[in-house]
Amino acid sequence: MFTGFPVAALDFYEDLEADNSKSWWTAHKAVYDECVRAPMTELLAELEPQFGAGKVFRPYRDVRFSKDKTPYKTHQGGFVDVRSGLGYYVQVDASGLFVAGGFYQHTPDRVARYRAAVDGALRGGQLERITADLRTAGFEIGGDRLKTRPRGFAADHPRIDLLRHRSLTAGRAFGAPEWLATARAAAEVAAAWAALTPLVEWSSDVLGDPS
Repeated sequence: MFTGFPVAALDFYEDLEADNSKSWWTAHKAVYDECVRAPMTELLAELEPQFGAGKVFRPYRDVRFSKDKTPYKTHQGGFVDVRSGLGYYVQVDASGLFVAGGFYQHTPDRVARYRAAVDGALRGGQLERITADLRTAGFEIGGDRLKTRPRGFAADHPRIDLLRHRSLTAGRAFGAPEWLATARAAAEVAAAWAALTPLVEWSSDVLGDPS
């Protein structure tokens, strides 16, 4: 049963940021297993009946094509995959809890479907209201986006800001409130994901799976 993320989980990542080495990781792996990975697994299991089965990400970084060769991620993420690259996300790191939702995986076909929907008055208007409601609720709208207008759309399009997106997410950082170390944290994540559900469902309906 999920009982929260202990303070030791945040301390673990604060120390890992200071010494991201195999020797440090090996010496403290038991803390990771007990205070980070186990609670994340339990949290996703508790939320599964409402949101679906979740995945706990591996702690190892893929350094093959990166100049940064530090071997370990400085956060632990969990993801409920509604469609490929689209769903609900939760993360714990040195700063505390972060939740998000939306779609991050994009292909030319997916971007074209997204922009066609945003361009239309019905679907585009729905997304405008969804993102406005999320901002009001304290979420930050993010994702990969162009700095200029996408080709084929007027600069004065009423939804030009949304049309710039190639992926679209909304996230909220909770920090480290006292309830993070208690079972209440599951209810808080569930409430945040419920607020994100309109964005996830809109994206799922419009995008489908990448091709």
